[in-house]
This record gives sequence, structure tokens and C-alpha cells, in this order.
Amino acid sequence: MSLSLRRSAVALCAASVTGFSLVTPAHAALVDAPVTHSAPGAALAVEPIGTYETGIFDQSAAEIVAHHADSQRVMVVNANSGEIDVLDISDPTAPTLLHSVDAGADTTINSVAVRADGLAVATVEPADKTAPGEVIFFDAAGDGEVLGRAGVGSLPDMVTITEDGTHALVANEAEPAEDYSVDPEGSVSVITLPADLSGLAAVEVRTADFRAFNAEGALPEGVRVFGQVGASTTVAQNLEPEYITTSGGKAYVSLQENNALAVVDIASATVEAVHPLGTVDLTEVPMDISNRDDAIDIRNWPIRSFLMPDAIESYSAGGNTYIVTANEGDARDWEAYSEEARVKDLGSDGLAPICEGYAGMTAGEIETFREDANAGRLTITTVDGLTADGSCYEQIHGYGGRGFSIVDAAGNRVFNSDDEFEQIIAEAVPEYFNSNHSESGFDGRSDDKGPEPEGVALGEIDGRTYAFIGLERVGGVMVYDVTVPQAASFVTYVNNRDFSHSVEDDGDAVLSQAGDLGPEGLAFISAGDSPTGQDLLVVGNEVSGTTTIFGVTSLLSGGSSGPSLSSGLSSGSSR
Repeated sequence: MSLSLRRSAVALCAASVTGFSLVTPAHAALVDAPVTHSAPGAALAVEPIGTYETGIFDQSAAEIVAHHADSQRVMVVNANSGEIDVLDISDPTAPTLLHSVDAGADTTINSVAVRADGLAVATVEPADKTAPGEVIFFDAAGDGEVLGRAGVGSLPDMVTITEDGTHALVANEAEPAEDYSVDPEGSVSVITLPADLSGLAAVEVRTADFRAFNAEGALPEGVRVFGQVGASTTVAQNLEPEYITTSGGKAYVSLQENNALAVVDIASATVEAVHPLGTVDLTEVPMDISNRDDAIDIRNWPIRSFLMPDAIESYSAGGNTYIVTANEGDARDWEAYSEEARVKDLGSDGLAPICEGYAGMTAGEIETFREDANAGRLTITTVDGLTADGSCYEQIHGYGGRGFSIVDAAGNRVFNSDDEFEQIIAEAVPEYFNSNHSESGFDGRSDDKGPEPEGVALGEIDGRTYAFIGLERVGGVMVYDVTVPQAASFVTYVNNRDFSHSVEDDGDAVLSQAGDLGPEGLAFISAGDSPTGQDLLVVGNEVSGTTTIFGVTSLLSGGSSGPSLSSGLSSGSSR
């Protein structure tokens, strides 16, 4: 689709669905007028109905969330306290804290997953992140007592449980020490779970490692392997699992910094393949890459950007497995080594310059290209794109796709949202286009990763599959119909945020009025598992420290109640 057609198609999404209302009790962190923006004839309406506030700003007090249907509790990872907050959501309009689960002194809990019978598994990072970690087991319906422990790999960042409940899988990210004195091997722990909570003493932990890819030529071309010279000596040390989804006996693992997807056979606990995920070509997919142009300027550039997904989820369509990837982007930026630079830095501070004739430009055109109002401010990697002799950059690479993709089980991309997220944000909140989360502003993140998609959850409603994608910076959730993977389509966008309150500028006193800041983890609750019989979405927001529940209403099934989707905001494509 041409740029002009893409823009026209997204502009049509400005029409709002109206005529529905949902009565909810007043709550400080539920803003008066959530931002909403829907496609014509949108099949779903989404509105915040309840929230729990920690009152802690920008300290990751609400991150990953998991729901247990039988007890109607939500587990929320609170990295600030190092615990899991257990919320009662039997009344989703008024979630309340019951207790917290503590893994012990000098530890941090990074992730949690819950089985249908209440068996909960959480990942525990020790004070030394390069040391081996643990998982703890507890009863989601219990009082928070830790019932068992098991050792796993270094920096266990994420845990999930298979559909049949027989296994838990842990992504051991194994980041290096800040000084690169230690760089552990990345791995996936495969934990065989007992039939019930009484068998926790006998859990088996196996390790799916990446050592088979240490052999020369074993790793496919396009998988990023890099770091401080001499510190990471093997591929297995360099690969860093981030997030896991499972389907049909396989685990699919995002290797974010490596821009790749690993496939693990669960039965044998072996890594079968590592697939590169490629780039977004900005000569075809436009982006706004400057925060100094004083405009919404979504256009094409001679740059490529790595997808680098954070959260991923999987589903089946037509008998095949597909993976939805939230293409956040992420760099290695440690005390002893950093790959980050800006386009205007190339050719100075020991960095190679842009090659003569880059993208067919003259020397004068390259200098114009390097200006702050053009590409100069864009955050890029210094690792990729050099000529064979390292003398200059023949291709510039940025971070993140600023949207989401759908790939098949072999990592082949069948859909990409291209520039739709930025175009939709430009229509929905033009005055706060690409705002940061900690402060409200215009265009503040265009030079980095834009809206920064991070979390994703999938849900089935009326026989169709929907993806809910959280935007870490500007905030809110994009909802897409992904029933047909090759033809995913925008449904609605909702953001429980009041941009008139900027916490970084005005302080914690306005935290409740600002609403949700920095969506991190998302969990979809089907109507059958919901305390009210309505589909729900739970979002943990790490910057505002809030956990917010959204009501999801089908507008095609004749439901009598649903959100009002009138934001009261003007639409437009420029400031």
C-alpha cells in the first residue's frame, strides 16, 4: 500500500463509536475523559472501570499481571517492593490489596504465571543479577506463603505455563555485569509441574541452552551477536531470552537484543532453531524520527530499524501457529559497553562516518540529513551497517518497529502494522504525539522508539481473535483484530491518561490525576473467567504504579452496555 493510501486508511479511523455508556464509581486514577479512538464500525469498545494505586511513581510498582479465575485474584509484580501484590478483583471496579508474596531478602520478583488450579510460579532475581536465579511456588488462592523453590538460570526475567498446565518455562535473560566482568549464558528453564500443589518438592528443572549455536556457522545470518570485545566469548553467552509463548509442544522465545525468535521443543528441553526477525525499511514504512522538528512529520528515510520484540503471544489460525510480537526495540547500554549513538554522532568521537554517496545523497545532502530536525537526533546502533573494512556506515539502523508484527512458527513475517500506530496517535492526541510517560509533551520520543509497543495479550471474543498491545511511552492500548493473520486490522485505541497532568513537571501530587503511565504487562480475562461475565483486560503500569481493569464490550453481539468512546479531543495530523 502506498504512503498516501496508508495515511488515508488510518485517517478514516478517526470516527468514534458512540451511544454506549458504562456506569462506574468515581476513582482518582480513572481519568474523567480517557482518550479513545476507533475504526468505523469497531467491533469492540474498551473502557477503564477500576484501578488499584500503589501511589509510587516511576519505580516499577506495577509490572507483570496474572489472573486466577477461581479466586478472582490478580497477581501484580511490584519490583519496587520486590514482591507480588495480590489483588481481589471480585468487584473489578474496586480492586483491593489482600496481601503480598515475598521471595526473601535482597531479591526481586520479575514475573508471575498462574495455573487454573491456583499453582503460581514466580521468577526471583538475586542481588547479583549474574548469579543463578530461582522460581518460587505459591497458592494464588492462599495467604501468600511460599510453598517451594527451584533453581533456574541467571536473571530469570519471565515465566509462562503451558496450555495443559504440565510445564512452566522461564526465560533466563543472563545480562552481563555492568563492567562486563561476567556474562552468563542465556537459557530457557523447562520445569515439569506436579499434578497438584502437594507435589512441589519433586519438581524437575531442565535447561534448554544455546551451546549448539557456538559452533561456527551454526547461527543463522541476521541474528545479532555483539558486545564488549573479549567479554562475551560464545554465542550462548550473547543470546538473551526475553519473553516466552507456548503452542503445540513448542516454546517460542523472543531474543530482544539479538532481534531473533528461538524455538524450543518442550518435551526434550532443546533449542531447535533461532530465526532472525529482520528490519523495517523506512524507505517503505515512514516514521517521525526527530523530536526537534516541531511537527508531526511521519515520512520516509534511508534507514532500517530492527524489530526487537519484547512481549510475544501465540495463537492458531487455519491450523497453523502464529506469534504476535510487540516491537519495542532495545539496546545494550552498560557501563563498560554501549552500542547507542545518534546519527549526528557518526564521524566524531571515534565513530566511523556515514559513507560517501550514502543512499545516493551528495555530501551537502548528507549534512542536511544529519541535522537535528531531520535524522540527526535518531538513536541508532553503532554495531550494524559498517562496510567490511569498518571505515564507514553503508546502512544506518535504529531500534524498534513502532508497531507490531505477526510471524509464523519459522519467524517469517506475514503482517506488520507499519506506521499505523504513529498515524493513529497523531489523530487521537495530536498535541501529545509521541509523548513520554513520566511527563506530558509533544514529540518527545520521536527520536527514540516512538510510542514503544511493549506488552501484548490475546483474547477471543465472538469467535474472533484480538490483540491488545500496550504502548509504554504515550500510554494506552491498541486493539487489533488478528483473526486472519495476514490481514490484521485496527479496532480501537484507549488510553486512561490525562495529559494535562505531568508528574515529572508537577510532582507526585498529581499522580492520581495523571492516570496510567507506562503500560508494562497485560492479561486478558475472558467472559467465562470474569467475575462479572464481561470480558476484561488488566494492565500493570510501571511508571504510575497502577493496575487498571478495562471492560471490553462487543458491539456486534447486541450487548446492552458498553463504554462511551467520545474523548472530546480534536483530530488532526499536525500540531
